[in-house]
Amino acid sequence: MSIQWQPFVDLVHANQRFLLTTHVRPDPDGLGSVLGLAETLKAMGKEVGAVISSVYPPRYDFLDPAKQVERFLPPGDAFRSYDVLIVLDTGTWNQLGDFGPFLRSAPGQKVVIDHHLSQDDLGALRLVDTNAEATGRLVYEAIQALGQPLTASVAQQLFAALATDTGWFRHPNTTPKTFALAEALTHAGASPTYLYDQIYDQNRLPRMHLMGMVLGRLKVVEDGLVAYTELRREDYQLTGAIPSDSEDMVNFTRGIIGVEVGLFFMEQPEGGVKVSFRSKDRVNVSQVAESFSGGGHRLASGAILHTTMEDAQRQVLAAISAALKG
Repeated sequence: MSIQWQPFVDLVHANQRFLLTTHVRPDPDGLGSVLGLAETLKAMGKEVGAVISSVYPPRYDFLDPAKQVERFLPPGDAFRSYDVLIVLDTGTWNQLGDFGPFLRSAPGQKVVIDHHLSQDDLGALRLVDTNAEATGRLVYEAIQALGQPLTASVAQQLFAALATDTGWFRHPNTTPKTFALAEALTHAGASPTYLYDQIYDQNRLPRMHLMGMVLGRLKVVEDGLVAYTELRREDYQLTGAIPSDSEDMVNFTRGIIGVEVGLFFMEQPEGGVKVSFRSKDRVNVSQVAESFSGGGHRLASGAILHTTMEDAQRQVLAAISAALKG
């Protein structure tokens, strides 16, 4: 499902002011894609802003040392003068947080650059390739289509995007093309050793304590096919951790022998329960997540249920049980 980039190229050349965003609680794919494209557009003489509707984990501060990405706060009147609004690494309203209502009413042209299956109609030029392993790949393609050089700093951002969205080249979305792109980014100046150390080996002590809680609550059901665990709101105060410290912990559930589906239930500070879904192959968790107004990929998805922890677990475990039987 290759993307025809000419409409995007024409849009860039015809406009001057660009506002970039990604999903709430961005990962390196979302954040790296925003920063990589922003730097490229600036090098072309464009005026570029970057916003997100949440904080991002402190472990990713190194990706944005100049603090180019601002926290978006409604109503966002200061951003209404941008010609083009580009949404990266998501195409759904529920992933945009407070930026969503602003996007609906903003006068600028809208663009979505994404690789997820779940897509809403954002009224945008949709540049989506669900076969791409990361949005970082699509930003790389966009840069090439624009005829712009790949700087070392942009290569660093896009390598972070590519490597993390493939589980550091472990997930099934890793292909020979993935390694070819990784090679090109490394040649351009990306440092895999530095990036791995910054992303995975620089944990805060409160995050490690939170990990202990998550591991201590692991449960296995459905004859060993489903594993799940949880975080409660009070856990953050008990450990000194912050919500973003829970990132990646869903992977513990999927690492148990015999487990096909892993689930991570997290009470949200503002209410409700976020559920992260992971599957090895047997269940398309994107379909399950969509039944709860969420979405994502076939093997990795998420949703937010506006209910209690107990009710969220009851509903989601019942849906997973049905999917396993189906």
